[in-house]
Amino acid sequence: MDKSIKAKKNSQLVVRINDAQRDRFVSLCEELDTSAAREVRRFIRQFLAEHENRLEKPD
Repeated sequence: MDKSIKAKKNSQLVVRINDAQRDRFVSLCEELDTSAAREVRRFIRQFLAEHENRLEKPD
């Protein structure tokens, strides 16, 4: 996708994790000058790219 044309963010994903993990994750994201949401979206894009490519290749 062209980075100048961004898809609208119109959906939510609820993930249940324990309080300590959430707090550590949010704190680390703040230290790295990013947001938790940005990092989760980055993970999802990377995960899809890696795994969709594998599924498209014939055996």
